[in-house]
Amino acid sequence: MTNSGARFDVIIIGAGPAGVVAALRAGDLGARTALISRGEFGGMAANDGPVPVRTLAHAARLLRDARQLGQYGITINEPSLDYDRLLVRVREVTRDVRTCSSWREQIKSLGVSVYECAGDVQFVDSHTIESGSGLRLEAKSFVICTGGSSRRLDVPGFEFTNTHSDAWSLSSVPSSMLVIGGGATGAQVASVFNAFGSRVQLFHRGPRILPTEDEDISAAVASAFRSAGIEVQENFGEIESFEKTPNGVRMNYCKDGVRYQAEASLAVVAIGWQANTAALRLQAAGVETDSKGFIVVDEYLRTTSPHILAAGDVTGRLLLVPPAIQDGFVAATNAVRGPMTTLPEAVNPIGSFTDPEYAQVGMTESQARATHDVLASTIHFDTTTRTIIDGRTFGFCKLVVDRATHKLLGCHVVGERAVEITQLAAIAMTAGMRVDEVARVPLSFPTYAGIFGRVAASVTRHLNQQETWQAN
Repeated sequence: MTNSGARFDVIIIGAGPAGVVAALRAGDLGARTALISRGEFGGMAANDGPVPVRTLAHAARLLRDARQLGQYGITINEPSLDYDRLLVRVREVTRDVRTCSSWREQIKSLGVSVYECAGDVQFVDSHTIESGSGLRLEAKSFVICTGGSSRRLDVPGFEFTNTHSDAWSLSSVPSSMLVIGGGATGAQVASVFNAFGSRVQLFHRGPRILPTEDEDISAAVASAFRSAGIEVQENFGEIESFEKTPNGVRMNYCKDGVRYQAEASLAVVAIGWQANTAALRLQAAGVETDSKGFIVVDEYLRTTSPHILAAGDVTGRLLLVPPAIQDGFVAATNAVRGPMTTLPEAVNPIGSFTDPEYAQVGMTESQARATHDVLASTIHFDTTTRTIIDGRTFGFCKLVVDRATHKLLGCHVVGERAVEITQLAAIAMTAGMRVDEVARVPLSFPTYAGIFGRVAASVTRHLNQQETWQAN
């Protein structure tokens, strides 16, 4: 590790997916590079995001699967959850992901100086930073990859609520929970803790939970949640305040002039994301943010101070790991070589490990119909062999296809292995495959991947029938 006061070609601030890839890319290009992080290697994704979330979701899935064993002639006692032991496992997984990351070894082999747990980093001027641990470093260029965190709800009593991060680090499973916000994060919190035995009420201000998903997906997940015992309240009104109670917290809200209350042991607010920029002193470096606090970047990911670039969630563009990785690569390339590379046009699959899983890639059906002549076709899981074998017949796979070009515009899945199925669609869309070309790919039987092939074949059949009729 280099001593304080060192000078570098590029300093990467933040060691999440965007920052790690940026450090690797800058090192590959021969730049003298430093990677500095307030916390531990891996950033939010490894320590507070997909990795711990997926671990908890896996535990919830194991509980669900254990209760199914009787259908297959396997007798066991009713499963029970040891939450303390589960938290130990979560810590084991996050530790192993950090220490076993292949990126860490690759970065080390390139001679990149890594400063973990350095405390808050701030700009002294546009070429100098200081950290809470006392480091003072200089560089020709910087890439800011500090990510984001849960947005606060500005109402009285907000201090009595928790974020999703607090939910993952609870010492015990609460008997009841209010979850405010029906986006991806809120839905995951509600699903996991419902499986663990909490009585969950999920509140969403808009007309449907998961508002960025295809409407059929949103409706299916909401229905499944309600069937599982989650109280889903959409269009619930406006929150007026929170207050402490002897047994937890109370939310006071109003709709159409009528006041209501909801109580639980714990309230988790998941209403969106904000950039982690407060400690950076961006003004000292001439870096501007937008009205929501995200760093403003151009097509090269340069900020308003051109030698300082930004990548990942801190830009507020696509709050996902795969785009953050792409951002890191592009930003580091431009930091070393100058503005020459822009972000490629890319499909970005999105999925969540709720129960049921849901996932998407491309346009929703309504988005596609606004600009294309489309054919949408759906295969329901209660008609597919693998899901029947596994006893997981809830859900469907929907493809949205352009009638003129036969190109895939979108794929939407809810149900078992939804996230994995959607990856196939992302590959097909990236390759520019027509739906009939997808249908001709020989996928193994009986598999979940085969469901994607089956719906592609169904769409192809409909398109061929229509074209034959038109020709005749």
